[in-house]
Amino acid sequence: MSALIRAAIPRVARISLTSRLALRCYASYPAHTVIGMPALSPTMAQGNLAQWSKKEGEQLAAGDVLAEIETDKATMDFEFQDEAYLAKILVPEGTKDIPVGKPIAVTVEDGDDVSAFKDFKVEESTPKEEPKKEQEPKKEETSAEPKPAPTPPQSAPKTAAPPSDRIIASPLAKTIALDKGISLKNVKGTGPNGRITADDVEKFLSEAPVAGSSGAAGAPAAPGAAIETYEDEPISNMRSIIGRRLLESTQSIPSYIVSSDISVSKLLKLRQSLNASAKDQYKLSINDILIKAITVAAKRVPDANAYWLQDQGIIRTFKNVDVSVAVATPTGLLTPIIKNADSKGLISISDEVKEKVSRAKINKLKPEEFQGGTICISNMGMNNAVSLFTSIINPPQSTILAVSTVKRVAVEDAGAENGISFDDKMTITGTFDHRTIDGAKGGEFMRQLKSVIENPLELLL
Repeated sequence: MSALIRAAIPRVARISLTSRLALRCYASYPAHTVIGMPALSPTMAQGNLAQWSKKEGEQLAAGDVLAEIETDKATMDFEFQDEAYLAKILVPEGTKDIPVGKPIAVTVEDGDDVSAFKDFKVEESTPKEEPKKEQEPKKEETSAEPKPAPTPPQSAPKTAAPPSDRIIASPLAKTIALDKGISLKNVKGTGPNGRITADDVEKFLSEAPVAGSSGAAGAPAAPGAAIETYEDEPISNMRSIIGRRLLESTQSIPSYIVSSDISVSKLLKLRQSLNASAKDQYKLSINDILIKAITVAAKRVPDANAYWLQDQGIIRTFKNVDVSVAVATPTGLLTPIIKNADSKGLISISDEVKEKVSRAKINKLKPEEFQGGTICISNMGMNNAVSLFTSIINPPQSTILAVSTVKRVAVEDAGAENGISFDDKMTITGTFDHRTIDGAKGGEFMRQLKSVIENPLELLL
């Protein structure tokens, strides 16, 4: 299937189509369908099978979650699109780097056929490679040996279970362990294949020895035994992709930085006034207003709202402003997108940010909700220790804004009694791609952004 045709088919349809392409009816087995590793994001070439949501023999309905797949972007649910029974699991959960299309399970339409697949095996090659063998008659003709009679295909052994020294744990279990500062090596897993669940971690914490004791369950450590001072954790697909893209950004983009100290006294008063009149119908954050201010500045300086598309030989400048909002999650950084933020009001922006950020933190965003965006904001203002920082551009975008905390500073004021007054200020630092937006234009963008923030009534213009 060509990439063009594949791109034109919706994700759900692609999953169902992939399943039907893998349909095989062997003489020694009842009619069945071999399920291949799905492509759950446009850039996914391989993925990790984090967890099976169904067991062998269970009935499947359209829309049921068959498994949790760790893609190159996030952990996502693989939803089954037909009615069937799960006859055989070919790949154990915890298996990494499974190529898209590789068989991972077998389903049947009749529950009575499940038992026939107890010892089922499937060859390593994917269904897409079979037609290729039929297109090579010359090699078969030159063979000196007679062609043997067809036999039911035999496969290589099933994917081996993860090695015993490998830690397999659910995302929630890893998060709890990280927060509590414990090593998962000491936790006994009760899930499939020894998988460590959140309940296992909680149980371990409840049975852990009090401070001052040593060893497991309070037993004294062996004399001269080395004390473990670190913990190893496999690099996830998401972390690997983030690392590669950030390295690509820093090595390939000729970026420059422009920083500005901006008064937010009027913005804070506007926010306070709006929230006071809301009567609990909404609650605006500083970030909500900053997102809207960025859209105004981007409209005034369009070069900041553009893509550098080297492969196509073009610079694409957008008329709409889709703001990517950097969000820290337990598995890595995600950037949910507020699309067409330039045409939305503050309440609409605020509601959408809250809803998408909450889903981002539990890896429930769809790919189209965090892939794309025309400009990005990264806000660390909630951390009072951060007075200034810079961010790395997310290509092909050209601009990312790093927002620091609000500081109360003394400023000269001839009208004040002591010649000094106090103002609330924050430092916003823009990182720009010099290929799409020249330094002077970057400075102009920051000037426009400062003007809008310091005079928030400009948001109405």
